[in-house]
Amino acid sequence: MNARSDTGGPPRLHGAMEHSVPPCELDEVRLYRLGRVRKALAARDLAGIILYDPVNVRYATDAPNMQLWCAHNEARYLYVPAEGPVRLFEFSSGDLLTAGLPTIDEVRHATFVLYFIAGGRQAGRAKAWADELDSVIRENSGGNMRIAIDRVAPQGVIEMQRRGYEIHDGFEVMENARNIKSAGEIALMRHAIAVCEQAVQGMREALVPGITENALWAELHRGNIAGGGEWIECRLLASGPRTNPWMRECSMRVIERGDIVAFDTDLVGPYGYCADISRSWVCDARPSDEQRRIYAEAYLQIQENKALLKPGVSFREITERARPLADEFVDGRYPVAMHGVGLCDEYPAIPYPQDYEPGDEGVLQEGMVLCVEALVAPAGGREAVKLEEQVLITATGHEQLSSYPLEEDWL
Repeated sequence: MNARSDTGGPPRLHGAMEHSVPPCELDEVRLYRLGRVRKALAARDLAGIILYDPVNVRYATDAPNMQLWCAHNEARYLYVPAEGPVRLFEFSSGDLLTAGLPTIDEVRHATFVLYFIAGGRQAGRAKAWADELDSVIRENSGGNMRIAIDRVAPQGVIEMQRRGYEIHDGFEVMENARNIKSAGEIALMRHAIAVCEQAVQGMREALVPGITENALWAELHRGNIAGGGEWIECRLLASGPRTNPWMRECSMRVIERGDIVAFDTDLVGPYGYCADISRSWVCDARPSDEQRRIYAEAYLQIQENKALLKPGVSFREITERARPLADEFVDGRYPVAMHGVGLCDEYPAIPYPQDYEPGDEGVLQEGMVLCVEALVAPAGGREAVKLEEQVLITATGHEQLSSYPLEEDWL
């Protein structure tokens, strides 16, 4: 069973329960996600999509393999047709990581176009790559020469265009496919958040004067991996004067008594789902009046902006109605007021009024998950406060998925 932490944090997860009994039927989630990709292709009259981005490959198939390495080495790719068999072109031969997945019909060995492997053979490799994909696409395309690609070496795009293909943006396809979650996806996300929040509690217990920022951040990694999680996208933890301005990565700075310690988890947990929350604490002391003041402003931003969330509300309306930033907080604001989240950060990115540009007139829909951001960094101030909550858009409004306590006794 889970047990409440003695220090007021989230419930404890014991043992290896994170993978012994999945919180939902995994194949249902896998087929739902593949179906979303196919619907997005059909809606855009695309014959199919070539995917290299490891998060997109994971979404469409649930087939991970060296995801961080593949994020900067285009070594494995996927072809998803609007209709027909899905083929994974794998870095290594065989189906060691894909056996039994209902989303993949065939695994082939990849043809490497990236310069790291191809070197001076890149032009010939690109031709061979395009020849094979051309043959695969034509099997079920019915003559449709419109395809999407999320990314590949420029030579690959050139070769596909030489064969008569019209290339479209694969990220536009995938971001719109990914943004509506099924009930199973939400169950997996809840589990990832629980693992994340247990790791956050480990950080809280380790926070004492004299610990370095890096050592404290390591507790988040330890808890995530121990709980079945996968990786963490950033290193956003800072203390004391390193919190303002925000966006410094954690360092060997020794945290001192009375310092604000602020962090943003950006954690990819079990089953590949992201838990993206932020908290700010004071090390081994009660907060000063200034720390309380800026924390209260961040808290109000979270609460008031979260209250705007319900189906049918436009992104522009959220921007226009978001809690106004006082002049002293404008320059230090976060890049977005809210953003989508799923396997990782996702579309949409909803800006503050100061950053609004017309052109994206989307609306919230049931099944979206948003992270509501607050960064209060006073101009000329010593410290900043960072808070963030993960929120599901429901049929009637919203439900907060993250639950790690805020410092409400500071208010």
